[in-house]
Amino acid sequence: MATEENKGLGGKGLSEEETKQEEQKTEETEEEMTETEETLEEETEKEEVTPEEAEPKKEEAQAVTEEKPPLREEKPEEEEIVEERIYTVPLGKAWIMPPRKRTPRAMRMIRAFITKHMKLEAKKEGEEEEEEPSKLIITNEVNEKVWERGVEKPPRKIRVRAAKDKDGNITVYLAEGD
Repeated sequence: MATEENKGLGGKGLSEEETKQEEQKTEETEEEMTETEETLEEETEKEEVTPEEAEPKKEEAQAVTEEKPPLREEKPEEEEIVEERIYTVPLGKAWIMPPRKRTPRAMRMIRAFITKHMKLEAKKEGEEEEEEPSKLIITNEVNEKVWERGVEKPPRKIRVRAAKDKDGNITVYLAEGD
């Protein structure tokens, strides 16, 4: 049985030779750690620049940013809403479909209902428009509400808020309180 003297590191019952080997291993790892710390300190010293050298770099950065125009035009966060209506969309007919096709059918029904009632202009085959055609955007919260109970059990009806912007795009949100 190991006595207090030869228990070695961590209270393990080790012989004197094993204790010496463990001590050597810990010393080696400590030396490696100090070497890595020294190299990190050297790298940070190299990166540090005197204030005189930093000023030309700032001027160069400003010159570069002045020459390049922004890649994307920033959209205004809130587009101008021309028309906004709240609808209760009946989805009961989606239950006619087989169980695995009910919720996808309910999503198509919402899209058709909003297209019809908000008078979204559909792109016709014969016409070629230079402008972008109007879009119907259904938000994630509406999608999640319809898919909440899975593919087999969509809601019988859903209240939505449809907002048309000045470009003719319609965005469908979940009505407040739902």
